[in-house]
Amino acid sequence: MNFYYLNLKNIRISGLILSLIVTLSLPLKANEINSDINSNIENMSVCETDLKQKIDNILKNEELRRSHWGVLVKTIDNQSTIYELNSQKYFIPASNVKLLTTAAALIEYDANYQIKTPIYGSGSSPNLTVLKVVGKADPTLNSEQLENLAQQLKIKGIQRIYNLIVEDNSFNKKTINPTWEWEDIQFYYATSANNLILNENAVILTLNPQKLGEKLTIEWSDPIAAQQWTVNNQTITGEENSPYSVSINRNFGTPLLTITGSLASNSDPDPFGIAVVNPGKYFLENLKFYLEKEGINIVNSEVINGDSEIGNLSKIMEISSNPLQEIITKANQESNNLYAESLLNLLVDETIENSAIENLKAILTQLGLDSDLYYLKDGSGLSRHNLVTPEALVNLLTLMMQTPEAKIYRDSLAVGGINGTLKNRFKDTVIEGKVQAKTGTLSGSSSLSGYIEPMNYEQLAFSIMVNQSDLAASELRNIIDQIVINLGHLKQC
Repeated sequence: MNFYYLNLKNIRISGLILSLIVTLSLPLKANEINSDINSNIENMSVCETDLKQKIDNILKNEELRRSHWGVLVKTIDNQSTIYELNSQKYFIPASNVKLLTTAAALIEYDANYQIKTPIYGSGSSPNLTVLKVVGKADPTLNSEQLENLAQQLKIKGIQRIYNLIVEDNSFNKKTINPTWEWEDIQFYYATSANNLILNENAVILTLNPQKLGEKLTIEWSDPIAAQQWTVNNQTITGEENSPYSVSINRNFGTPLLTITGSLASNSDPDPFGIAVVNPGKYFLENLKFYLEKEGINIVNSEVINGDSEIGNLSKIMEISSNPLQEIITKANQESNNLYAESLLNLLVDETIENSAIENLKAILTQLGLDSDLYYLKDGSGLSRHNLVTPEALVNLLTLMMQTPEAKIYRDSLAVGGINGTLKNRFKDTVIEGKVQAKTGTLSGSSSLSGYIEPMNYEQLAFSIMVNQSDLAASELRNIIDQIVINLGHLKQC
């Protein structure tokens, strides 16, 4: 099974289409909010002296009066402020946290750094007394690599393994962040960030409509992952074109998914990205499957918790992750939460509690970023306990442009109208391909921070964040995009 994050585009969760790969957005046309401002925006030039009034007019709309907005725009070269609103106030940044996490990881490690998953063994062909895999939190590890491992062992003449061991020394850590929303953690975007990661610790569950009045059928993309869940199927197939009402809820005492609601009989199959319940066991069962597929007999197998002695075991091979540059790019462009949390785990000092975030802060402080400008509880932005100022993000963006990693960092961001979570935003505008930024979305909150190259003005770093809004995410994105498009038309007058 080749299960990658790209398989999880536009997953329907609790009746809403969510995507952490390609952020949904409305076409850039006038809507009910600020329609008078947006109607001719592509034909406008924006004088630097008029920018404040134009952005103020967008944000003064009646529908936004209860929302909390923060904006900061600076030139990259001399860091002069072009626009500011509540830039030193704290906001829940959502996935804009990934800008901090990826910057710290890139500074701490070389862009070509690879996470190495070691495999140890004892004994000799055709029998191994022990085969031991020690997890190192490689988020890129997949079934194809385990299959390749099994094939290499077969080539070496291995026919029997008496003790197959996989070690996950993250069992004593909080691999599910306690500040995440409980309703999220059964889904692929909030899965465990443990040390034995396989196929991004996620599986696809697909619901298929049947005849009118019958239950929807359930298909799993991976039968090994499916064995960890019990499903209470309370769904029904509705009439053609009937309203969608499917939802999935988890019983947190047991691995039980209760699926309710209806799907129209003429609907397409309905996929959900579901978290793997027990990643360590899932890793072990997959490895055992591929070894046995190659004719290698497994006598005993187990997952062990915590660090253990290597003893007389010898390293016989290792599995290398994708280069760090690719991991950072996937975390930022596709807003992959697991990748971001794994990057944060690279900063862990095993001797200090909560050391990953403290080390992140130390790295960024050395870069020149004031640690009082942000407060973090995770590395991905899923936590609503994260607090970040627009000033923190703009300062980070400008500071990173002064480092040897500047191009790698900037290129890791989604490009407006081109790829990642900005693929469907800024299309057919003057700034298509000219915005590189990180999106962020939680209910009531939206953010966009990054770089922009106006046609007739110097390059800018910007951060736009909104909290405490009752508007739909698509409407908030549309308002943010209006501000960014104004920046794209900026010129000296």
